[in-house]
Amino acid sequence: MKIIIAGAGEVGFHLSKLLSYEAHDITLIDKDKDRLVYADTRLDIKTILDDATSIEALKNANIENTDLLIAVTSSETTNITICVISKKLGAKKTIARISNSEFTANKNEINFADLGIDELISTEELATNEIKLLIEQAGFHYTHEFEGGKLTMVGVTLSKTAPFVGMSVKKAAANFSGIHFMPIVIKRKYTNETIIPRGDTVFKAGDQAYFITLKEGVEELNKLSATRNEPIKNVLILGGSRIGKKTARELSKRKLNVKLIERLKTRAIELAEDLPDTLVIYGDGRDVELLEEENVSEMDAVIAVTGRSETNIMLCLAAKSKGVKRTIALVQNVDYFNLSKNIGIDTLINKKLLAANNIFRYIRKGEVLEMTFINNINVEILEFKAHKNSKITKKKIKDLKFPRNAIIGGVIRDDIGIIALGDFQIQKDDKVVVCCFPKTISKVEDFFD
Repeated sequence: MKIIIAGAGEVGFHLSKLLSYEAHDITLIDKDKDRLVYADTRLDIKTILDDATSIEALKNANIENTDLLIAVTSSETTNITICVISKKLGAKKTIARISNSEFTANKNEINFADLGIDELISTEELATNEIKLLIEQAGFHYTHEFEGGKLTMVGVTLSKTAPFVGMSVKKAAANFSGIHFMPIVIKRKYTNETIIPRGDTVFKAGDQAYFITLKEGVEELNKLSATRNEPIKNVLILGGSRIGKKTARELSKRKLNVKLIERLKTRAIELAEDLPDTLVIYGDGRDVELLEEENVSEMDAVIAVTGRSETNIMLCLAAKSKGVKRTIALVQNVDYFNLSKNIGIDTLINKKLLAANNIFRYIRKGEVLEMTFINNINVEILEFKAHKNSKITKKKIKDLKFPRNAIIGGVIRDDIGIIALGDFQIQKDDKVVVCCFPKTISKVEDFFD
């Protein structure tokens, strides 16, 4: 596939890095020389130093023969412009990264495809949805829903008191029959070892274990993993950014008690007018006395979404020191993900990586409905749609000779989630959730192509 990526920032570089591992023809365009030199010395891709809104630059990149144009500069106006021009010049498919969720909220009224934009990716909407889901599933350090929760992927750190610690997957399944979840990937404590679990894989205390679960399996998993899932009622949001505002609105709709601290007076006044169900406080969240005045120790969750990664991390650490159970920090630097568990913050979110992961599914062979990654774990989780002639539908799962470095976690059939075991046979139009290592993805794609 020939792909042009406009914008060599974190999103563009991350996409280029992932795609450079595979047999795609990648061209990266940016007018920042330093960014391009950084990418060019690290990745096996073509680079063009120019403005991607330039028709000449796009023609030099062979836009007329391009399968996919991805515009991920820091300006949503620029990204929209690039997509419109590229479509007119012959690009088969275009994707624009945007920051304002108003565009996606009104896409039923405005057909952006008519303008030349096939897909819009809203970074703030992705980040807000991620935060909302983490608050709803407070006992887990990672969550991701497929098809509105028909299947959910959750991540837990196994306590030494979890009843299946020390058991193999096969023995745990026999001892706890009738459960509604399946392990799909495990990362061992104190190591970088990542395991796609098989029947003889043994659960160990401290494992970061990820499961595909049905709705009824969430509570089962809480109990069996010895994870506390106390409901969250009181939430403090630090930072009145668009993500902070949208998160406050969404959580208030769910009847949570939400406070929001914003340090700019005019912005705080605007937020107070726009968020009638949220208590907006004018002040600096870095002020420890202010946090104590607002009873931070009584909060069930603190969400730090100011414009500075370091500030967000420090605010969450301060909240943790006061006994807050759940902390979520928005960060710009992807390198911070390696630190999250070591320094005590429950979850870090990077809106650029969320955008990159969301875009990446359009590049996969087969019909990929959804795709996600897990921070700091080198696996991909994809939701494929099975077609009539797909190899995946020809035999029962146990007879498919499915790659050992991949696992089928669950199937959605007729809007019903199913934990699919070896005797299950996938049918046409089933939606299949698969976890695999990147080096195995091409073999997995062949089963759905």
